[in-house]
Amino acid sequence: MYLRAFKKQLLSGPVEARTNGPEYSGFFARWDALASVRRKPRREFEAEGTRLFFPPELYPVVLHPIVAARGEGVVAGLLLQRLYDYLDFTTELENLAVIPIATKIGRGRSGMRLPEQMRADAHKIVTDEAWHAQFSDDFVRQIVTVTGCPRLGTEVPAAPVFVARLDALRQRLSPGLRGVEALLFAIVSETLISGILSDIPRDDRLPSAVRELVRDHAEDEGRHHVYFRSVLQHLWRALTPSERRDVGPLVPGAIHAFLEPDYDRVAYHLGGVGLSSDEIDQVISESWPTHEVRQSISRDASQLTRYFTELGALNDARTRDLFEEAGLVGIAHNSETAYLPKEVTA
Repeated sequence: MYLRAFKKQLLSGPVEARTNGPEYSGFFARWDALASVRRKPRREFEAEGTRLFFPPELYPVVLHPIVAARGEGVVAGLLLQRLYDYLDFTTELENLAVIPIATKIGRGRSGMRLPEQMRADAHKIVTDEAWHAQFSDDFVRQIVTVTGCPRLGTEVPAAPVFVARLDALRQRLSPGLRGVEALLFAIVSETLISGILSDIPRDDRLPSAVRELVRDHAEDEGRHHVYFRSVLQHLWRALTPSERRDVGPLVPGAIHAFLEPDYDRVAYHLGGVGLSSDEIDQVISESWPTHEVRQSISRDASQLTRYFTELGALNDARTRDLFEEAGLVGIAHNSETAYLPKEVTA
């Protein structure tokens, strides 16, 4: 079992048969001077008299009249639980979805013909992501101690929603291609997360330590974004035309797996403050109307959609049809590059 796991590649088949990717320009030459694990302190949470732990605009259920009518204390408690969920999601994402892929790349088991420097830089990403997982977990523990408010729903921890969504994507692949969905999801999550993190550090309503922690994460992820864009370019060249036709249609699902809200988790918290099943359904459906969710996902994924377009992925009719059905094409958006590092955006 362990030998098989050791040898397993993300892309099956002989690596020598795969097409080389483009030249790689290392993005981590100044990693020792820039990485948060090297230069940033442990962020320490302190009570600052605030009752706003997470931007309510990013958790619209708390703005719904049914929830707001329960009082400021309920709203504050829900936002605190949302912060806990966000931090737990970060820890799980890094440990389950990114570190294993970066490790495979670093150890030469991606199934692609990657430059040596690209493989070496993958180890720096592993270190970054392990630190992100650690400081997120540590920060949750600090908040619980300072506020006296525990995380809810941890008695039998549920798997993050992206796990089930990835399992569903995996089932759509032929056995010979299974494993590529994990690589694809790492690319999706690492190229989307820097934009998602960009607003929180600017929100002066939040505790300073929360903003600093997210800023540390965002700055690292800016470098990861550019690295995984390069991974995508190598992946697409490595795939055969037939494989591209199989993998391309998975991309919208991978994007939704990462960006679509975890409605079950939200329902759990709403039930915890006393809402009935009918009220929960109403609050969720009215807080996240389907058309608004589609537009939000399209906006947040617009830069990644452009990357796939530039690679020619949408030239395949089935792939383009599924991008259109998901609402990912046909809408113009401004790209978010606020947290791409200077040496990357220059």
